[in-house]
Amino acid sequence: MDLLIVTGLSGAGKSLAVNALEDIGYFCIDNIPAGLMPRLVDFALQGESQLEKVAVVLDIRGARSTGDLLEALASLDERKVDYKILFLDASDDVLERRYKETRRRHPISLSKGVSTAEALNIERQILRPLFERANYIVDTSLLSTAQHKERICSLFLGGEHKAMGVSVMSFGFKFGLPKEADIVLDVRCLPNPFYVPELKEKTGLDQEVFDYVMQFEESKELLARLKSLLEYSLPLYAKEGKSQLNIAVGCTGGKHRSITFARLLGEACQKLGYRCSIQHRDACRTS
Repeated sequence: MDLLIVTGLSGAGKSLAVNALEDIGYFCIDNIPAGLMPRLVDFALQGESQLEKVAVVLDIRGARSTGDLLEALASLDERKVDYKILFLDASDDVLERRYKETRRRHPISLSKGVSTAEALNIERQILRPLFERANYIVDTSLLSTAQHKERICSLFLGGEHKAMGVSVMSFGFKFGLPKEADIVLDVRCLPNPFYVPELKEKTGLDQEVFDYVMQFEESKELLARLKSLLEYSLPLYAKEGKSQLNIAVGCTGGKHRSITFARLLGEACQKLGYRCSIQHRDACRTS
């Protein structure tokens, strides 16, 4: 059985993740009490009805203490059940804004009568063991609904969890680093198409911008060196048991140089034989 534990901060997008997982063939169970985890596993492994791909949401609704979470994981370890953990995160200011927009209250706010900010702090402390053991961490702070779904599908579509997947994301430093990045590559050292009037409003997805960035010798040399770095280091990450490697390529605004290099590095990873998804976090930003 392919068991995935979906967890993370309230408001970080677990429901959207579950919807995406259902779309790619997972049997999903939301809001399970931590104490029922062993019985759920036993049920899923029963005879002819054995489920192949199961995703279980385990969060503070079903485990109000760190001890509850640790006991749930220990029960799986004792049964020698192979499982992966997907942790969905977002910055506190984004989570607070989402709660204000939906006019809902945080579960801990309801039970303890504290502010949303304090509830998030308590929740982070409770979920720390899952965060530290997570195989996949997705920061949804700056992802649109479509990008969120695409990210989840790219991580788990195909179910080849034992083969390392690679995600290459372009981003703009002015909008913040992707929290889930394992490797951050900075291409702000290259000539910037932003200052070319006819290219300013275009992106690295446009051939004119792509050609402009790659016409310079320093761009070609940097690309060659980065490809060499990945060719050498990716097998080492895979050897260490990494399930998913997140490579973030950044420029100032995330629209020109970073997109160009993310495209090229993503293609390079695919040619090396890795399952690779390419995303452009800030391509559509206007400010």
